[in-house]
Amino acid sequence: MPGGWTMSMAWMRLPGQSWPGAAATFAGMWTVMMVAMMLPAMTPVLARYRQALGRQGALCPGALALVAALGYFTVWALIGLVTFTLGVVLSGIEMQWPAVARAVPAAAGAVVLAAGALQFTTWKARQLAACCDGLGTAGICAACHAGGAGDALRRGLRLGLRCARCCAGLTAVLLAVGVMDLRAMVGITAAITLERLAPAARPAAFTVGGVIGAAGLVMLARAATGC
Repeated sequence: MPGGWTMSMAWMRLPGQSWPGAAATFAGMWTVMMVAMMLPAMTPVLARYRQALGRQGALCPGALALVAALGYFTVWALIGLVTFTLGVVLSGIEMQWPAVARAVPAAAGAVVLAAGALQFTTWKARQLAACCDGLGTAGICAACHAGGAGDALRRGLRLGLRCARCCAGLTAVLLAVGVMDLRAMVGITAAITLERLAPAARPAAFTVGGVIGAAGLVMLARAATGC
């Protein structure tokens, strides 16, 4: 592409493929990717939820934990569909307007830098605190057998929305660097896991922000020099 970067095939249709088919393929790929990226941080949350259900005498606590996980990753699947739509629109603009395409490397660096700065905000701290609250095991209802599958699904959906907001900056980094870039996936997975599982979440978020901000500055420097 003009500007010296490569367009990802994630935003393209295969020969003979319809746009709904392409969207479904991307959403499936995106969901599998999100399961792999979020599971290290989600596993302790699901384990605590299962234990809390067992203590309250819920039937099949393991199955209810899986229902909660289904709700959580359903949110990420829907985000994948929205992401694909935006990606297709942006890629079409970039292919039609060379001037826009040439600005992509600098724009990607700016997005990464902004995502790094976001890690230091009070907004990020609030979102991280809400996300670290997990599935709200303290509010499980013993009288109704922990609320059943409907309650588990609602908790999973609610946690998915919280985590999506908390990971907005990190998700933007993944998209800016390259949604199919394995190194970016590993880095973002490590960042999410560190934020959620570190004894002190706020310093962990600051560390992640510093690393991402430095990466954004490097990207901007490369875009400016053409290297």
